[in-house]
Amino acid sequence: MTSRVDLIKDRITQALAPVTLELIDESHAHAGHAGAIESGGGHFSALIVADAFNGKRVVQRHQLVYHALGDLLQTEIHAFSMKVYTPEEFQGK
Repeated sequence: MTSRVDLIKDRITQALAPVTLELIDESHAHAGHAGAIESGGGHFSALIVADAFNGKRVVQRHQLVYHALGDLLQTEIHAFSMKVYTPEEFQGK
């Protein structure tokens, strides 16, 4: 696991206390992509299951994650896709 992955996981964990957090570094699939060069890669996908999402619409959940990542979105992350669920929603998946 890269230190960038650890940093992202730490930020999400501190802010949202997820019961499930899976983060995949997909940067290798985007080598040479414009913008990826400046950020050194930084393409990630995440699955986040957290009680913090209870009562929130999907866009509000995404905002919570973006807020947790903060400055990393300007420096370490070029692209970030996510699937966000409450624990109850995720049980049915």
